[in-house]
Amino acid sequence: MKMGAEDKKKLGILAVVGVLALGAIFYMYSELSTPDVARPVTATVTVPTPRAPAKSGEAKNVGTAATHLDPTLRMKPMLVTESLVYSGTGRNIFSASSAPPVVIPKAIASARPKGPVASPVPVGPPPPPPIDLKFFGTATSASGVRRAFLLHGEDVFLASPGDIVQRRYKIGTISANSVVVEDLTNNNMQTLPLLAQ
Repeated sequence: MKMGAEDKKKLGILAVVGVLALGAIFYMYSELSTPDVARPVTATVTVPTPRAPAKSGEAKNVGTAATHLDPTLRMKPMLVTESLVYSGTGRNIFSASSAPPVVIPKAIASARPKGPVASPVPVGPPPPPPIDLKFFGTATSASGVRRAFLLHGEDVFLASPGDIVQRRYKIGTISANSVVVEDLTNNNMQTLPLLAQ
């Protein structure tokens, strides 16, 4: 009987969410479908009241409220900016032919060394990367098969001779103090020593 009551609660919550979703969809549809042209736009303009000039010694009250802003267009400052002529002392940025000549400084010394130049020594291929496994112990089964405990980051592997670890390293011979590992991607064999405890 308790399960039935919980199902009724869930059904009631689902019904409320559904009604809210339908209301939201209806609201969005009605808002998007009505054109914005039908809505009247009203604007209010406040005309600033003239103020008495400030007396000497008094600071002017400069405000940024809407009542202190003057939206009238002042023609005199605009005419002054229109009459400005570009007159720079350097290059005219609007003309490609007015670039100043480039002066290249003279060399103080020769760029080439004098005397015999040693030829580069040919270097062979780089050595293969080290195997990033750590050997930290062995375990011997009752049948005498020795297994190696190998560590790669936080992963621990227990491998027998011939096993492949991380799809890359093939385990060779395992002794008490070392393990021979072959990197199959580079055909590189390395002996990993037992980590000191």
